[in-house]
Amino acid sequence: MMIKQTLFATGAVALAAFAFFGGGVGMSLAEEKAVKLPPPAMDAPATAQAARETAVFAGGCFWGVQAVFQHTNGVLNAVSGYAGGDKSTASYNMIGSGRTGHAESVLVTYDPKVVSYGKLLQIYFSVAHDPTTLNRQGPDSGTQYRSAIFYKDATQKQVAEKYIAQLDAAKVYPDKIVTQLTPLGGTIAFYPAEAYHQDYATLNPNQPYIARFDRPKIANLKLVMPEVYRDKPMLVSQAGR
Repeated sequence: MMIKQTLFATGAVALAAFAFFGGGVGMSLAEEKAVKLPPPAMDAPATAQAARETAVFAGGCFWGVQAVFQHTNGVLNAVSGYAGGDKSTASYNMIGSGRTGHAESVLVTYDPKVVSYGKLLQIYFSVAHDPTTLNRQGPDSGTQYRSAIFYKDATQKQVAEKYIAQLDAAKVYPDKIVTQLTPLGGTIAFYPAEAYHQDYATLNPNQPYIARFDRPKIANLKLVMPEVYRDKPMLVSQAGR
C-alpha cells in the first residue's frame, strides 16, 4: 500500500488521510527511534579507493533515505531512484504494483577520504530504516519498500555481509536483519526517479508524511552520529556546483 501517494494531496484531505492511517503531524519526532550501532569490524580499505565511490541502498520510501545521506558529511550527491527491475518499468506509477522487481533506492556518491562505505552502512542500518521488517517500512508495504543493498563489487558485498552477521550476532535488534544483498550489473542497474522526487524532504518539510516519517530520521542522524552530520544538505539540484 503506497500511503505516501495519498499524502501528495494537500490541506484537509492529506491530514484526514494521514490520521486514518494512524499517524499525525503533531506526534513527537522522538517516536521515530534510531538504534545505536557499533561500527563495522571490517570496512573497505581507503587506500584502494578512488576520489569518488558509489553505493546503492534501498530502505522504504526513498524520500527519507535520500534526506539522511544528503545530511551526511562526505556525501557528494544522493539521488532517489529505482533498482532491481527492468529499465522499462523504472517509473513511480509502475513500481507501485509491487510486481516490477524494483525497490525504491538511493544512489549515494561519496568521498571515501571523508566517509567510508562501512560508515554509510552504519548510518543505513541505524538511522535510515528498520532492516528487520520484511517488505515494509513504516506505513508503506510491498516489495518496492524492501530493505536491500545493491553492491557494485566483491568488497562492498563482503563488508555488507560481515556487518549484517556482526549486528545479528550482537543482537542489536529484537529480530534478525532481512536486508537483501543484490549485485549491480547486467540487467540490474540503478535508474534515477522522476525530478519531482529529488530533494523532496527538503523542499516539503511540512508535508504530513515527511513530518512524521522522514524529518525524525534527520534529527536522529544528528543525535546518534553528530560526527558525520551536516546541517546543510547536499541537494541534487546543487550537486557539482
